[in-house]
Order: sequence, then structure tokens, then C-alpha cells
Amino acid sequence: MFVCACTLAPSLAMADSDPPASASTSASASLPDAPLPQTQAPPGASTAAKSAATPTPSGNEGKQTKRILGIIPNFRSVSADQKLPPETAKEKFKTAALESFDYSAVTFAAGQAGVAQAQDSYPEFRQGAAGYGRYFWHTFADQTDENLWVQGIFPVALHQDSRYYTLGHGGFVKRGAYSFTRVLITRTDDGDRAPNYSEVVGAGVASAISAAYYPSVYQTWTKIGQRWLTNVIIDGVTFSVKEFWPDVNNAVFHQKD
Repeated sequence: MFVCACTLAPSLAMADSDPPASASTSASASLPDAPLPQTQAPPGASTAAKSAATPTPSGNEGKQTKRILGIIPNFRSVSADQKLPPETAKEKFKTAALESFDYSAVTFAAGQAGVAQAQDSYPEFRQGAAGYGRYFWHTFADQTDENLWVQGIFPVALHQDSRYYTLGHGGFVKRGAYSFTRVLITRTDDGDRAPNYSEVVGAGVASAISAAYYPSVYQTWTKIGQRWLTNVIIDGVTFSVKEFWPDVNNAVFHQKD
């Protein structure tokens, strides 16, 4: 989900593994979002030549902020070319909890509930204030449930990293494809690439659990599958927003935190 994604301390928001050995370093370097390598100048080169041989990020390119537009949580985004230690199990659960109960999570659930009620998505919930209350708590429970599995339980159990690593360089199509496919590909705590079981399986488990508190007519495998697919797609769109947020922030807001 969106706040799942479907995402409070700076130390939790932006991280990367510090490879312990040369083999890990080589594996990490092959990742598309790995920090850009620094080119070493030949011995005896002038200071100007050495500076030119060591590329540095241009200004705030690819720099993430804690929130998007000052409202939407962006705690799990790692700035482009940034390397920080991996999260601990405690930090993973803490991030999931913070994103679930952040004020924006409540606001987003309230908005989704209003839209769903207006569309009469679940006729059994009925209309009016009582009906809206049912829409709201079901929506809030759904996103909290998914955050727990996708950002906490599965990442800890499988030693996977649920954060979003900004690519920050390349064309629009390349970056767009990269960002959306992060729902299928992720990193391990060791910095290697792996299938994103935390996202795909976690969202599926959360959707199955949610069936327990929906009316029986919505407890079919078809309804569970629809919620599952919807959650994964929303998380993919969320990753795409995270990828291009630094560009928008630089162009429109001049990199305001």
C-alpha cells in the first residue's frame, strides 16, 4: 500500500550494506542502483586531474527527503549513490510501525474510505456515518496488516531489505522500469540481489488475513487475489513516485527538506 508502500529516523531511512569482502563488493557493484564507481587518477597526476577523475554527485541529484511534499512518509528511501549499514530487525519493525501509525497513514486511510464509500465498493458496509466508519477501519487495518508483513516479518525472517534504493541516473524509461520492478527484485541484508519475496508473498499473506474481518461474501479466493494484486501494484507506483521525487523536489521546490 502507499504508506506501505504501498513508506523514521534518518538512520532508518537511507541505508546500504557495507560489503565485508571483495566478493561481496563485486556483487554489490553489479546492482543497477549501486553507488557509481570512482575513477582513480594515475600516480603523479595534478590535483585538477585527480578531481576530474573522481566524479561526484551533482548537487542534490537523487537526494531523498523524509517526506514527499512534506506530508507523505518517505522514510524507507535511500538516496542515490548512498551507502549506509543495513537495518537491524528492530529497525525494520520500527519503520513498519511508524509508517502504519503516522498521521498521514490515518489521513490516507480516511481518503480511501471516502472514495470506496462513494463508489459503494462494499454494499454490505452501507452508507452514512456508520458505513463510513466500517470503510475506514477496514482500510486502516488492511494497510497496517500489509506493512507488518512486507516491511517487518518477512524482511526479518528472510534477511531482505525492504527499503527503496534510488537509481537516480539514466533515462525516464530506464528509471521508471527499474522503480516499478522493485516489487519483484530487492536486496538482501548482505547487499546481494534477490527475488522480493517480502513484497509479493507478504502482500499475499496480508490479503488472506484481511479476509477474516471482511463480510463472508468478500472472503473468496477471487477477492483475496484482487486485494493482493492491488496492493502490489500500488507499491510499484509508490516506488516510481519515490524514484522521481528528488527530480521534482529539485526542479519545483529547490530541494526543500
